[in-house]
Amino acid sequence: MKTKLNIPPFLAVLLAILSVQAGAAIAKGLFPALGPAATASIRIGLSALILLAVNRPSVTKFSSEQCKAVIPYGLVLGAMNGVFYLALARVPLGLAVTLEFIGPLLLAVSGSRRVVEFLWILLAGAGIALIAPWHEQNIDVFGAAMALLAGAFWAAYIVLGKRVSKVLDGGNAVTVGMLFATLTVLPFGIAGGGFINFSSGMIIPGIALALLCSAIPFTLEIDALKHIPARTFSILMSLEPAVAAICGMIFLHEHLRLNEWTAVLLVVTASAGATLTKSKTD
Repeated sequence: MKTKLNIPPFLAVLLAILSVQAGAAIAKGLFPALGPAATASIRIGLSALILLAVNRPSVTKFSSEQCKAVIPYGLVLGAMNGVFYLALARVPLGLAVTLEFIGPLLLAVSGSRRVVEFLWILLAGAGIALIAPWHEQNIDVFGAAMALLAGAFWAAYIVLGKRVSKVLDGGNAVTVGMLFATLTVLPFGIAGGGFINFSSGMIIPGIALALLCSAIPFTLEIDALKHIPARTFSILMSLEPAVAAICGMIFLHEHLRLNEWTAVLLVVTASAGATLTKSKTD
C-alpha cells in the first residue's frame, strides 16, 4: 500500500505486532466452525486478493530468475501459516508464538562461535523446557510440535524472503507470494471440509482477519523500516511472544501458568539479546 502514514516508527511496529496477534485471536474464534486449514485458506486467499487489488503485479513479465525466487517463497509462506494455525488450534496463542519464535532465533545465532550467542540458545532452550509436554496436563504434544515446525518454516521464509527481495520489489514479492501461499493451503482447507460451514456472517471476520494479519501490518512495518534501523526493528519484533500471550489472555481468555509466562520472558530476552549482540557483518 502506498498510503503515507504519520505514525511514529516505534508505535507503528507495536501496532503491527498487535494487529497480527489480534488477527490470530479472530482466526482461533473461527476454528470451531471452519477448522484451522479452511481458516488459513480464507485468511491467505483474501489477503492475496487485497494485495492484488493494491499492487497489481505484472506476473507475465517476470523473468525465470524472479519466478524461481518467488515460488518457493510463496510455498513456504503458505506452509508456515497453515502449520501455525494447526498449532493454534491446540495450544494457547502466547505459547504457539513463543515456540514458533525459536526458528528465527536459531537462524539469528546460526554460524556464530561467540560465547554470548550460546547464552541466548540456552535461554531459549530453558524456555522450551519450561513448557515442554513432560506431563499430559501441561501442553498438547502435537500442537507444540506444529508450532516448532512453523518456526522452522519461518526461518526458511526469512532466508527465501531475502533472496526474493534482491530480484523483486516488496509489493510484487508479497503479492505473488501470497498467491502461491493460497495454492499451498487451499487443498487442505477443501479436504478438511470446513468450507461447508462457511456462512455470510463469517465474511466480515474473514476480511478483518486478512486485513489484521497481512495488509495492515505489512503497511505499518514497511513504513517503520524507512525510519528506523533493521536491528531496532528486530528488537521490537522480539516482543511478539509477549504481545501474543497478552492478546490471548484478553481476547481468548487463555491464562498462562507462571512457568509458561517465564518461558515467554526467556524467549523474548533471548531474541532481543541475539539481535543486540549480532555482529553487523553477519
